[in-house]
Order: sequence, then C-alpha cells, then structure tokens
Amino acid sequence: MPGLTSAAGVVSFLAEPEPELQVFALKVLNEEIDSLWTEVVESIGEVEALYENPSFPDRELAALVVAKVYYNLQEYHESMIFALAAGKLFDLDHEGEFEDTIISKCVDTYIAWSGSAPATNVNQPPPQLTTAFPSTANGASSISAGLASPTTPFSQSTLPSKSLLSRQDSTTSFDPAPQGNGHVTLSGALPTAMASQASVQKQLYAIIDELFERCFAGGSYRQVIGIAVEARKLDVLRRAILRASEDEKSQRKGEDGNPVRGQELMEYVLEICMNVVQERGFRNELLQLVLDLLKDIPSPDYFSIARCIVYLNEHTMASELLVQLVQKGDPKLTAIAYQIAFDLYDNSTQEFLKTVRDELPRVPKPPSTPPQPPTSADQTQAEAPEPQESDQLLGELDDSAGVTSSSNGNDQNEKPLSKEAQKAFDSIRTILSGTKTIELDLEFLFRSNRTDTALLNKIRDSLEARNSIFHTAVTLATAFMHAGTTNDKFFRESLEWLGKAVNWSKFTATAALGVIHRGNLGQGQKLLEPYLPKDQIAGTNPSSAYSQGGSLYALGLIYANHETFALDLIRDHFKKATEEVVQHGGALGLGVAGMATGDESIYEDLKSVLYTDSALNGEAVGIAMGLIMLGTGNIKALEDMIQYAHDTQHEKIVRGLALGMALIMYNRQEGADELVNGLLDDPDPILRYGGIQTLALAYCGTGSNKAVRKLLHVAVSDVSDDVRRIAVMSLGFILFRKPSNVPRMVELLSESYNPHVRYGAAMALGISCAGTGLDEAIDLLEPMIKDPTDFVRQGALISLSMIMVQQNEAMNPKVGTIRKTLQKAISDRHEDAMTKFGSAISLGIIDAGGRNCNISLQTQTGNLNMSGIVGMAVFTQYWYWFPLTHFLSLSFTPTAVIGLDQGLEVPSFKFYSATRPSLFDYPPEQEAKQEDAPEKVKTAVLSTTAQAKRRAQKKEKQQRRESMDIDQSPTTPKTANLGDKMDVDESAIKTEEGQDSDKVDGEKKDGEAAPESAKKKLEKEKVGYLLDNMSRVLPAQRKFISFPSDCRYQPVKKPTGGVILLTDTTPSEPKSLLELKAKKTVKPAAAPATLQDRVNQVLGQQGQQQEADGRDTGGAAEAAGVLTAMDEDVEGGEEAPVPREFEYHTDEEGDGDA
Repeated sequence: MPGLTSAAGVVSFLAEPEPELQVFALKVLNEEIDSLWTEVVESIGEVEALYENPSFPDRELAALVVAKVYYNLQEYHESMIFALAAGKLFDLDHEGEFEDTIISKCVDTYIAWSGSAPATNVNQPPPQLTTAFPSTANGASSISAGLASPTTPFSQSTLPSKSLLSRQDSTTSFDPAPQGNGHVTLSGALPTAMASQASVQKQLYAIIDELFERCFAGGSYRQVIGIAVEARKLDVLRRAILRASEDEKSQRKGEDGNPVRGQELMEYVLEICMNVVQERGFRNELLQLVLDLLKDIPSPDYFSIARCIVYLNEHTMASELLVQLVQKGDPKLTAIAYQIAFDLYDNSTQEFLKTVRDELPRVPKPPSTPPQPPTSADQTQAEAPEPQESDQLLGELDDSAGVTSSSNGNDQNEKPLSKEAQKAFDSIRTILSGTKTIELDLEFLFRSNRTDTALLNKIRDSLEARNSIFHTAVTLATAFMHAGTTNDKFFRESLEWLGKAVNWSKFTATAALGVIHRGNLGQGQKLLEPYLPKDQIAGTNPSSAYSQGGSLYALGLIYANHETFALDLIRDHFKKATEEVVQHGGALGLGVAGMATGDESIYEDLKSVLYTDSALNGEAVGIAMGLIMLGTGNIKALEDMIQYAHDTQHEKIVRGLALGMALIMYNRQEGADELVNGLLDDPDPILRYGGIQTLALAYCGTGSNKAVRKLLHVAVSDVSDDVRRIAVMSLGFILFRKPSNVPRMVELLSESYNPHVRYGAAMALGISCAGTGLDEAIDLLEPMIKDPTDFVRQGALISLSMIMVQQNEAMNPKVGTIRKTLQKAISDRHEDAMTKFGSAISLGIIDAGGRNCNISLQTQTGNLNMSGIVGMAVFTQYWYWFPLTHFLSLSFTPTAVIGLDQGLEVPSFKFYSATRPSLFDYPPEQEAKQEDAPEKVKTAVLSTTAQAKRRAQKKEKQQRRESMDIDQSPTTPKTANLGDKMDVDESAIKTEEGQDSDKVDGEKKDGEAAPESAKKKLEKEKVGYLLDNMSRVLPAQRKFISFPSDCRYQPVKKPTGGVILLTDTTPSEPKSLLELKAKKTVKPAAAPATLQDRVNQVLGQQGQQQEADGRDTGGAAEAAGVLTAMDEDVEGGEEAPVPREFEYHTDEEGDGDA
C-alpha cells in the first residue's frame, strides 16, 4: 500500500459505527503514525474513547496508537501508560526510538515507584545522634528561625522547605536532579492515573521482569544490579547475584565458559556500595546482603568479605573469619588470614582492632607459671580480667563458627589449639596491633631515603633564622622531607641555626622530631628522653617549657594511631603538668596517640583541663577531645562541647571545640545532619565554621550531592570570610574520590573577588587532587601563584606541592618549572613572609618522606584513610596556629611494595614492572652550585713598549733576509692593524689561553654529548624491568606490576601496594632474607648536664671529644642541649640586675663651677 499523504480519510473511519472500519483505520494509522500524527492529534479523543470502550474488539491497538501520538507530543508519561495498556502489541524486540524511549521511561518509573514506598528505618539516622541540639536552641532545629537569621545576607527562602541535610531522602539515596525533558524525577513523578490503576502497575512489573530475563540471558548482570540498587529492590539484587552464580557453575562445565564472572560481579556490587550509594543506612543493608551472599558462593572472595566487615563495623564477624581461615590448616588460607589482618589494620580504628584481638583464641597459661611481661604485640591486652571476658566471646565463636577454644582451662572437653594455630593467632595479634606494618614502613623509608640535603641547606640559608616564622618554616620543611626516615642529621649539622629558636619555635622544632621519627616504636621514648618533663631538682637548670610541650607532642606523633605505653606516658605527664605550654603539647600528643580509642577516662582528663578556661591550652584540648572520640558520634561529648563553646569567651577555645565536634562526627553522614544544621544557624561565625568542618568530615569521600550544594550555597552567602573560605576548601574533602570533577567545580570560585574564596579554591584542589599531577588543577593554580594577595599565593604553592608530590618530568613536564618557582619564591627578597613560609613547607611536602611518600586520603584497598583525612583536616588549621602543621605527616603514605612470606619475614625476590625505568624514577636532586674561581688578570703591556718590540723584530727580520738566499714567510702575526691599542704579554697568558681553550672545548663536548647521551639512553631503555622486594612503587605504577610465573613467591591477592603476603612455591629450598637495617641503627640520647655543655654543643666544640669516645650521637641528642635551654626572656625567669645610678652634669652647673 503506497504511503498516505493525508490522514483525513482514514481518521473519518473512526466515527463509523462498524468496528471493522474502526479497526482498519487504527491499523493504517499505526503504520503511518510517524508522518500523520499531526492530523491524528485532533482526533485523539476518539481513539482514547475506543480504548476505554469495553466492547471494542481491539482495544490494545487503540492504546498503541494513542501511545505513539503522545510520544510525538513528548508527553512521555501518558505515552508509557498507553504503551503498557497495549500489552503484547508493544514489542520489546522491535528496535526503534519509540520502543527505546518507552523502555527507558518504564525503568525510570519503576525506580520512582519503588522508591516512593513508605520509608523504613534504612533512611533514619541513628537515634542517639539526632538530639545534638535541642528544639529550643536558637535556630537549631527550626527552619523558620534560620530564615530570619542575620548571619546570611541572602534570603534562604529560595531553599527547599526543609534543609538539604535534614530532609528525609525516603525516595532515593542518590538525590538526583532532573536530567532533562521527560526524565522522571523521583519526587511526585508518578501520575495519579497510573497510581490508581493496578493493571498498569502489573504490566509495568511484567515489562521490567522481561527486561531482567533478557539481561540474564545476555549476561548483562550489571544493568540489573544498577536498576535494583536505584530502586532499592534488595530481592532483585539477590536474584541477580544468585543467577550469576548459577550461570557460573553451569559454564564451568562447558569448554567456553567464563568462570570469573561471579567474582567480577561481586567487585562491581561493592564498588557501587562504596562509591555510588550516598546514604549510610541503605549502604549497610546492601553490604549485609552482599556479605550473606558471599558466604554462600562456593569459592568466596575473602578480601571482599573483609571489606564488608570493616564497613559494617562487625568485629565479631572479623574474628570469626580469621579463626575459620587459620583452623583449616591450609598454609595458603593462613597467608590469606595474615593479609586480611594487614587490611584490617589499614582500614579500621584502634577500638575495632583491640576488640578483634581480644576475641581471638588464646592459650591459657599454667597456674604455677608466674605472669610473663607483655610483649609489644600484647601491650594493650588486659591481664587479670581477660579469661572471664574471653570465655563468653569464644563461646559465641564456637556457636557461630564451630571453633573450639582452650581459653578456659577447666573445660576438659575443649580441643586444644595446635602449635601452628597458636603461632598463627599470635602473628595475627602482632599484625592487628600495627607493630609489623609500622616496622616495615619504617624500614622502607629508612633504606630508600633520597632527601635532597643541598635543597634543605639552601632553604635554611635563604631565610633569616631570627625571624620566628622563617625558623618555623625551615623546621617544618626539614620534618616533612625526613618524615619517617629517622634521619635527623640536619639538626646535628645546624646547631647554630637551631640555637636561634625561641618560645614556640622551640616547641615546633622539638615536635618536628616526632615527624622525623614517626613509627620508630623501639627508640621513640629514648630519643625524646632529654626533652620530656622532669621533676625539678634544686640546683639544676630548668629546661624550657616549650621543648617539654613539644616533646609530648612529638611522642604522640611517633606513636600516632598506635595505642601503646606511650599513651599512658603522655597522659601521666599531661595530668602532672602545671604550665599551659606543656598541657598544650600533652593534649595534642594524647589526641594523636589515642586517636579513635573512645577512651572515656582520657576524655574526662581533657575536659577537666578545658574547664580551667585557658585560651592557650583550651584550643589543643578541644581538638584532642575530638581525636579521642573520633567517629564515635558520642552524644554526651557533643553536648558538653556545645555547652562550653557557648559559655566561654575565648575564641581559641571555641575554635578548638568546633574542630573537635567535627572530628567526633567523622564519617557519620546523615547522623551529623542535626548537628550541622544547628551549627550553621548559630550567630557565632566560629561555630558556623565548625559546622562546615562537621559537614566535610561527616560526608568525606562520599561525593554527596546535597553536601556539595550546601557548601556552595554557604560559600557565596555567608557574611564571614572564614566561613566562606572553609566552605570552598571542604569541597576537596567531599570529592577527593573524584578529583577530576573538582577543577571544573571551583573554576569560577578561583576567580572570585574575595581572596579568602580564592584561597579556599586553591586548597580544595590540593586536598582532592593530591598526588595525581592533574593537569586541569595545575592550570588553575599557576595563575594564582601571581595573585596580588600573599596568602592566596601561599595556598597556591602548598596545593601545587601536594599535587606534584612524587611526580617527575616524565609523568608531568611542569614539575621542573614548579620546583624552580618554589625555590625562587624563597630567595626573592621582595617576596612577602607568608608566601616564603608557604614555599618552604611546599618544598618539604613535594619531597615528603625522603621522596618515598605520597599524600593519600584513601587506603591501598580504596577505603577511607582515617589518619590521612584527620591529618589533612587539622593541617588546614595552620592558618590560625602553626604547630598544627605537623598533622599533615599523618597523610603521608609510603609508596612501596613489601612482600612477606608465610613466616612474616621479608624474602629477597624480584617482581616485574611493565614500564620504562625512567617513567616512575626519582626526580633529579638539586645541583650544588660550585663557586667559580676568580679569573686571573692578564698582564698589561704599554703600547710604546709593544711598538718598540715590533720595530726591533722588524729590523731583525730584515737583517735575516739580507743574509739569506731564500726568502722565508714571516713567523710572527701581522701587526699592521694593531695601531696604538694596549697590548698584553703573550708569554704570560699563553698557558692560561691553553687552559681556557681546553675548558671551553670540554664544556662544548659535554654540552653536545648531553642531549645525545639522553637520546641514546631513551632509545636503549627497554620497556619492562625487575624490581627488588621493598622497592618504591607509585600508585600510577601499580597497574603495571606483576609477578612472573617462574617467580618462587606468588601473592595471595592482586598487588595493590603496601604489605603483600606471598606463598612460597618451593618451601623446601633455602630462602634468602633481606636484612632490616632500621632495627640495627641505635640513636643514643645523651642529654647535656651543665650549661657549659650546652654552650659547647651550640658552638660545635664537642666533635673531637665524640670522636675520641667513639660515639656518633644522633641529631635529636645533640639538639637537646639547644632546645631545652631556657630562653632569656622567659616568663618567671630571674630578672637582670638593675644598673647602678650614674651622675651627669648640665651646662649650667659647669658654668657655675667656672
């Protein structure tokens, strides 16, 4: 039938009484609807009437025609409803825009309808966290009070009726925005007509089920999982995973099967849970479902199970998993248990790890045996009450995991642990305590240290040490460059410079030792012994309170996030201290060492000092309270801190408490919404500042859309520059998992008229893009280096160093230019002090940890790096207080691959990197500029003397010509053009010219040879090389790492960096082990006893005596004499004697005497 040019005749059939004519008209219109729909629109009512007529024989055809008409009208809701009513006539197999659009609309409506179901407790925040602010507080829970708040210049009436953070997202966990024309928004997206028609809903589910079956048949499980997660259909998710597992089993029997599909699918589900789902409650339900399904898989991925356990904070399940793996007796499973223990330490809190250690089976000691002193791995274990507690815990393990324990010696029926199991559990306890990981990281940083001492000396010589800000800058640069390397040689070589430190510069320098020796668990206390507070003895010189406070801070940094004896030692000194400076350092040390322990007794000690209302130590105490209760959401602590923040008059205390409350709400997400709303509505800008910090830490790494919108709103509306600055900066914490999105988001903010906003944009780029070398971020930061405001230039330089850490010319060609810019800013005498300060610490950051550390806010396995995030958050407060800069060292992560065998020893082996060696090599060190020797002045010869010589030579030649028969060519140079020009003594400079020509020729040869040799080296450089165990491997290099099949040691999981457990394929053969050098290095701490000793050390006059004694004291020991000395102007010190009276005479008196 030829195509119709007009539908008028066919449409007229619709008015005929005979059904046959009406059906004929509908069939014709259905085929030609794309070209005739404009004429059919006027008669759409008649077609709908046919569909609604129960007696009409072909109602489904009428519905299909109406659906296509509405589709062309872009009324997609109505089109979908009538397409569903068309039943089987709506062909899913037919490929066309109409079918694709309706299917897409069905999926969106399915998600919206599923999400519009009544909200369960999944979306409810934890009840103990929702009463942080009472309803009667000023604007705490009332939006109407917030609308009238004087703290924002723009009306908040344009916001939704509820706050973006307090709104119940009962419809979705993704908080999506409308995506364009016709896209179903999840709030009110469903038409009322459809909601009242059960038949349409039934047809919708039938269509979706058919789509799912087609996806299953085609192996497209990921599409089904994505729809199920968005629709919150856990039953569909379970069905998809089980179906994939069944298909995997069936395909293993065939020849062309794909047996790894189930494992890949589980990794995909976990990736969605961690990076896409933004609501914590729903994520926990998903993870619980995934965990249950993983256990039912024939060959489960134990590492995925461990990730779920960590996120769910299920310490009992973690201990059960470790016990099950060890008691199976398989060496490979034991190695997997060790690897899981290492992953647990990297991703869990101290409280979680301590509970897991307590729940592991123990071997009871005979009653007659005297108690043994605790080992380093068991220092945190309780001795007397432990058997009673472990009985109940191990009883639960017996019931759930079928594990028998011998912790109760009275039970004769219990099966004793084998020696292998006992050794394995002891090793796991050592790993969970963190001792092994810290020891290996320290060994790697010690043996791979590539610190550029020439650059450090240049920084020291370029900045005036008597200026405290410059002295602090050099100290911080030294600490960051040597972080974790235990190399404090710079302090020993710069005693005269170090002696210029006074007051807080001493505090900073002493605390820097904690950064340098971080992880030096065996010698940390001994190193700091000369600095620690001591009981005053009559007749002895008191040590500086600043070095005492700094030593407690340093001790906490050495044992950071590692609960050992150091925590009790710092606490004891903190409780005994009476000086505010010592309390300040002790509070910071307590917070760092006891991070996330949730210890109520330490919290009470800190609170008692807080209530003394001292501004100096109050700020540190507020931060320490948050560190101790990190991530616990402790409601009692929050109430105490909120109340005191409103009562005190000291801004420093309020600022410390604000940051402390933010730390308590770390990773609480929706649970922190009430606190955030209350703080943001407070009239005090410092508390609003804390509200933004709480929002940043509560949603760190989630990429939450609602959190980002809130931050952007505050960044352009708050009247306080400090609040706007932290709002922009906090974008880096929210989005650090997606660094490529941040430059586009802050591009306009980086050009703001407000310098505080520009600084926040620069720091947001540094925080989110740290270690990535992202070109887009660098392009935004480069113009900010020349910003007219000094602190904006400072922030841009610091951010550039964060982004460029561990980058070389091959990875990013701009790194050389940026390094030169940092060095130029230091040596420029016209540069501002703040910019020079930023340049100095930037040079320390870019070479962090001896060029072996990266800045990372997530762990090797992709989880949140709690220490790194907390360190970065507190570091940003250097704006107010320089000693907080040391916290950045908590974000430094060693970039190494460290292989351990099943005996937790470090074997010697090689693995393969499929790259050129120069691609991830160290950047070149600073070349020490050699001073040129002074040039020799050529001997001047007068022109008259030269003329006389020429005349004599000419006369002599003439005489020879007359006496000889053969003419000879002249052997001397022509002098006709010289005239009266002053000449030089040729005989005196002959040798010099020869030397200079040789030197120039040598330089030319070197210059010509340099590019040629570089080209030849690049051409000769082959792709692929072998690396030794404990080698530096950058994050971008990990994907190129592999273990050769003929290698004796094979990893138990895909190499991700850090500690990797290996299985020995030939255990019977002798093995070669690497020698741990860091353990053998002993750094004695010899404290000078007298003032003369201290003076001698400052003047460097004890070198010969030390050589005679045969001792090589470390920098920390030699610096003790300088840093512990009392300052001359210290408060409370002995006053200088009053000068004697003197007589003077006036002119008048002199005249009178005359």
